[in-house]
Amino acid sequence: MGQYILAIDQGTTSSRSIIFAADGAIVAVAQQEFSQKYPQDGWVEHDPEEIWESVTTTMKQVFDKCSVSPEDIASIGITNQRETTLVWNKNTGKPVYPAIVWQDRRTSQQCRELDDDESLVAHITESTGLLLDPYFSATKLAWILDNVEGARAQAEAGELLFGTVDTFLIWRLTNGESHKTDATNASRTMLFDINTQCWDERLLDTFNIPKAMLPEVMDCADEFGVVSKDILGCAIPIQGVAGDQQATLVGQACFQKGMAKSTYGTGCFMILNTGDKPLQSKNRLLTTVGYRLNGKTTYALEGSIFMAGATVQWLRDGLKLIDDASETEALAQRARQDNGVFLVPAFTGLGAPYWDPDARGAILGLTRDTGISEIVAAGLQSVCYQTKDLQKAMESDGARPTTIRVDGGMSRNDWVMGFLSDILGAEVERPEITETTALGAAFLAGLQAGVFTSVDSLTECWKSDSIFTPRLSKEERDKAYDGWKNAVARIRCS
Repeated sequence: MGQYILAIDQGTTSSRSIIFAADGAIVAVAQQEFSQKYPQDGWVEHDPEEIWESVTTTMKQVFDKCSVSPEDIASIGITNQRETTLVWNKNTGKPVYPAIVWQDRRTSQQCRELDDDESLVAHITESTGLLLDPYFSATKLAWILDNVEGARAQAEAGELLFGTVDTFLIWRLTNGESHKTDATNASRTMLFDINTQCWDERLLDTFNIPKAMLPEVMDCADEFGVVSKDILGCAIPIQGVAGDQQATLVGQACFQKGMAKSTYGTGCFMILNTGDKPLQSKNRLLTTVGYRLNGKTTYALEGSIFMAGATVQWLRDGLKLIDDASETEALAQRARQDNGVFLVPAFTGLGAPYWDPDARGAILGLTRDTGISEIVAAGLQSVCYQTKDLQKAMESDGARPTTIRVDGGMSRNDWVMGFLSDILGAEVERPEITETTALGAAFLAGLQAGVFTSVDSLTECWKSDSIFTPRLSKEERDKAYDGWKNAVARIRCS
């Protein structure tokens, strides 16, 4: 058996394939971006075929960058953008509509109408751990069935399949032999009972979704099928799957209750391990499946922020203030301290703990002295302030994180991580391997394949790179955070 693991990291803006060695070291990486489509205000879509092409291309390219061959791969792990919704014909394999991305807000009105049903809202929270919001898959799936000509009739005839991106990739990679997902991705659909670990019949009835469309729900380390020989030249088992944020929880080795990770990718996601019992938040955080191994579920509390790296992308592509994200650190260092500028990146609404789909972005506190450096710094700080919002909500729920580990593209920016530590008033720890999302998928696949012997062996693979400690006084920290809260209040009132 080979001792290398291939991780497929299918994200919101790009797909990557990464080969890991048995000690968790990265051997090679291949990446390919794909297009983002915004057909209407608040709508975000991806082309499923473009996603598929980017995945298969990088799966082949990664072997060209190293001496490892497909025959050396013991197992494949998949991690993916969550909540993004796909529906395809199980006979032809063709999607009936573009993938509706997790950021999409087209079902906001439907959610507002359903919000009047107090019994339903309470059931959603109790069963799924989620809030009634367009963010999740249920209303996206219902929208496709109700708005794509012929889709509902085909679904009721058993001709259509639903899946999040992991399920679609598994189905394609196995030539339609396997229609499966894992417990973490299922827990993000707003259709899955995280207490019984089964699809929720009441919610399927509420959203009028045929159960036959839904995939089989597996453990995160399990047998998901075998990749067809015609893709890489040999059959390789898929044995690890988790949604991107839960995969990062695993990749950061947050296996103890109280450990938390905060990921800075397109969005920002903070997840706290709460142990073997779900903790219902009183502050509009999400209760979710952290991971499920050997039939045992570990739960987590999560706060989701829609715009993190996407804010930097907007500074680059929208305002054209920078040519590359790497320029932001130097610009932020030149910004005047305590300049009073706040950028609230509510381009597609606000996530936790506000859950305000109608909020829109703004830059406040501009003066004649404000320049590019101050605006860029405010964009970076907005990510840290939103993380502070999540920290405060978790503390109010009685679940203060004991350890905060960071990862994602923005975690490599020392200025951002320094300010994050300042505003949180806590130590922030960055690992040697910041590709922890893909590493988590590799860990899960390796566990099932026997490359790793136990969860303890995964913990031993995790190594710290840097620890950032707070420099601001409590008075300075509170003053800065009060300015942020005032800015958020103003854009929510407009």
